Amino acid sequence: MTALPGPIALVHEWFTPRSVGGAELVVQEFDDLLSSLGRRPDLFALVDGESRRPGSWLEGRPIRTSFIQRLPWGSSHVQQYLPLLPLAIEQLDLAGHPIVVSSSHLVAKGALASPEQFHLSYVHTPARYAWDQMHAYLASSTLARSPLGPLVRLQLHHLRQWDALSAQRVDTLVANSRFTASRIRRCWRRHAEVVHPPVAVERFHWQGPRDDIYLSLCRLVPNKRVDVVVQAFNRTGLPLVVLGDGPERRRLEAMAGPSIRFLGRCSDNEAAAWLQRCRAYVYAGLEDFGIAPVEAMAAGAPVIAYGVGGLRDSVRCLAEGARQPTGLLFPEQTAASLAAALEHFEAGALWRQLPAEGQRLGAERFAPDVFRRRIMALLERGWQAQQRRLRRSCASAMSDPDNWSLKERDV
Repeated sequence: MTALPGPIALVHEWFTPRSVGGAELVVQEFDDLLSSLGRRPDLFALVDGESRRPGSWLEGRPIRTSFIQRLPWGSSHVQQYLPLLPLAIEQLDLAGHPIVVSSSHLVAKGALASPEQFHLSYVHTPARYAWDQMHAYLASSTLARSPLGPLVRLQLHHLRQWDALSAQRVDTLVANSRFTASRIRRCWRRHAEVVHPPVAVERFHWQGPRDDIYLSLCRLVPNKRVDVVVQAFNRTGLPLVVLGDGPERRRLEAMAGPSIRFLGRCSDNEAAAWLQRCRAYVYAGLEDFGIAPVEAMAAGAPVIAYGVGGLRDSVRCLAEGARQPTGLLFPEQTAASLAAALEHFEAGALWRQLPAEGQRLGAERFAPDVFRRRIMALLERGWQAQQRRLRRSCASAMSDPDNWSLKERDV
């Protein structure tokens, strides 16, 4: 194993209590991995709302932030400063860090590194609302429909230009799924290695008895498409428990039939208990990867999900004849398509062909140690390649007669 030089810079967009999801779990895993090597990283972010929060994994950690931190409501509502974020991330001073690791879903990959530094960026997604999902974002944005709409479109145009340009400065791009890698290729014209996010599969038990209820577990926001799940269960009358909270909850409860229960936000232990007893986990969103479905598999639950995007990396579809299947994928993001999949699942008692032990084995492909091995290999290989390039560059400069002539004149 190659010894990595230190100190190492770890860059993320923001650390706030309002944003705790898969991207933050990956940052924590990077921090744990580098710390275990004796290279506890220096943390950089646009804003920090976590290091002073009791109980946070970042409590007491020094985090170097941007000027956004000092703006009104900057630390709590950083996204309101979207036009300034590319500028802000470029102001972070990473000097003195031979290796830079960024965890990026918006601008973190744009942190400036010198030619002597090696920069690996783990990309959760290119900015969706600036690229392929721009029109959906504009249609749902009150500001975009106001007289300021043309300005919003112009800002997104500039963000796309900066996004593509800043991606060229990264030495090694790593995508969280094949779906994200394809979006990187389309948007940035760059190749990305695929390393799936780490999932804490060991905290789930899969051997217990299972009930006949289905489970939805996610934030209740529009892009998760829980409305499709609710409509499908209204059609089938099958029992559904919805865990999670968000701005969509009131609307979803209003459309839900008697077979659907909303239990709101729950603790990690409560969520695990439901995953360990449900008949299947149901999801209708389009995900870049999707950690919750893998957690369901770790708890022994089959997954019934929309068969586009990152879930194709994790869910092996029974209906497609996959070896060691872990669930059922439906082809269209509609209630009718999901309802048909549910009826097929029930009529054929397909959960008997998807035993809990098989789900757990499928989930173990995404265990943290797998993530760590692959990331370490990329860091070591990238750092070695960077050093070889620098040595070749130095040797070429020393052997160039023009350089010697200049050197003599300087003397």
